[in-house]
Amino acid sequence: MHLRPQSLQELLLKLALQMARDDYETRKERQFQGVQLAKQAGKYLGRQANKGVHKQIIALRKSGSTITQTASIAGCSVSQVKRIWAIHKKSE
Repeated sequence: MHLRPQSLQELLLKLALQMARDDYETRKERQFQGVQLAKQAGKYLGRQANKGVHKQIIALRKSGSTITQTASIAGCSVSQVKRIWAIHKKSE
């Protein structure tokens, strides 16, 4: 069997891509396992909410600012404004 140089290059590229993907999957799984162990040990609390930004979002929305305006002023995303506002409305 005679492989053309282009076919050999494609084979090597596919092999390298598969190895990179396998490495990525392994690292992702190990990170997940580490987080689970830390949670069980009570050492992993996750990212803490920025209460100041939450208060600012609620105040801006109560004063009549639009979602887009609120996001721009608070320096956050529109989806975060929607999420925080929904949580606030539920708690009222």
